[in-house]
Parts: sequence; C-alpha cells; structure tokens
Amino acid sequence: MRWFRARRRSDDEKMTGTPVAEAKALYEAGRYAEAEAGARAVARGRDDEYAAVALNIAALAAGAQGNHADALATYDEALTAFQRTFGADHWLTLKLRSDRAQQMTSLGRHAECEAECAAVAEAADRGTGPEMSRLAAAARNGLAFALNAQGRHQEAEAVAREALAAHRERDRQALVLRLGLARSLNGQARHDDALAEARTADTLYRALPAHQRLPDTGAVELVVANALLGMGRADDARRRAAAAHAACLSSFGPDHRRTVEARALLERIDGG
Repeated sequence: MRWFRARRRSDDEKMTGTPVAEAKALYEAGRYAEAEAGARAVARGRDDEYAAVALNIAALAAGAQGNHADALATYDEALTAFQRTFGADHWLTLKLRSDRAQQMTSLGRHAECEAECAAVAEAADRGTGPEMSRLAAAARNGLAFALNAQGRHQEAEAVAREALAAHRERDRQALVLRLGLARSLNGQARHDDALAEARTADTLYRALPAHQRLPDTGAVELVVANALLGMGRADDARRRAAAAHAACLSSFGPDHRRTVEARALLERIDGG
C-alpha cells in the first residue's frame, strides 16, 4: 500500500511522531512481524483515522509474512474503518479494496479478485487526479494477476498493456505491470518476449528506493526463471528460481505465495 507516499509531502511529514509512524517505518524496513504487532497495538481501542491506517499496515504486514487468511480478515476489518473514516468512494478506500482483492488471489480466490479489481478500476476511471490514475493502474495489475492465475493469459496481456499505455511513470506500479505482462507472455509460451519484459522490469526494480523494492523481492527472478525454463535453459532457470526462493524465504517466510511459487518451480525443474 502506498498510502503514506501518495499523500502530499506536507501531510506525510505530519505522520512523524504519530501513533502509526513506528509501524510504518518497521513495515518499510521489511520487519513485518514487528510492524504487524505494532500496528495492531495502535488499532486496539481506537476509533479514528490512525486506527484505520494501523489496520491497513497490519493487513499488509500479515500478507507479507504469508499469513494470507489473517491478512484478508484484517482487510475486512480495515475496510469498515476506511468506509467510516474516509467514505466509500474515497480513493484511499478504493485502494484498500484493491489491496484486499489481491490478497484473495493469494488464497486461490481468483474470480473474486478479478471482479473486485475490475470494479475498482472502473471507479478509478470515473475519478480525476493523480491518485485515481495510480489507483486504476494498481487495480489493473491485480486484474491481470487474477486473469493469469486463471490461465486467461491473452486477456491478462491486454489488461497489462492498456494499463502501461496509460501509466507513464517509471515507478513501482510500472514494475508490477511489466511483471504481469511478462507472466502473461510466459503463459502463452512467448518466452523470448517474456524475458525481454522481465529485463525491463529488472531495470525499473533496481532504480527504485530500497524500501519500495522489498514487497517485490524475488518477483523478477521468478518470471525470468519461468522464461528461461520455457526456452529450454533449465540450468539457468534453476539458478534464478533458487535465488528467488532464497530471497522470498528470507524476506517473507515459507508460506508466502511467492515463496511457494518459487519452491514449486524448483520442484518442477528438478523433477523434469
């Protein structure tokens, strides 16, 4: 979630010294268990903006540890708080819905994720301003991921390309859209094209500030490994898959969806 970074800088500076500041810093440092505990402590007994934001941080941190069911339950709680605090149509509430939907696909609820991300993207398209533009890109990233997960790779490619055409910034949103596009190309056995997109994504990834790279740890390597395997370069694919698995295991733990995906790819390579 980019709640803090998406607000005006003056507003962001006002978060310093607030009840959520420490949990935010812990999350951005990749100290997810501490961030979750701190955020839940802030939310306990409160009924204000800080409680809403704390629940969001707790949901993000739970998901980053691979506790996807707990994360979704916390998103459900956070959504009620966001609707009450900001309103149902506020871009922050819509962004929370997008983040919540993408947790669904980590639990295999791909059709639900697809429907919710499509609804959020449509709502964002009706809005104006840079926040709504970024929200539309984020929701379409979730939509592309859900479509890929259902084997609908051509549809996912179209969604990712449309979103990239509308989103010109070279930021984390562009990174995840490129990765979604590469996944769709791998799914269509267009592995050379997928590898080219993954290399573009890697350039974007390396240009990001360190704290913005953390949520996508291992993602580029995993897409590259799948492309290399599809090209018949099994040894190279295994090295990249092993690197992805080690990085994800260290950052997120064994139950995170990306760690599980990397482990499954390694098993597929070794068993092939």
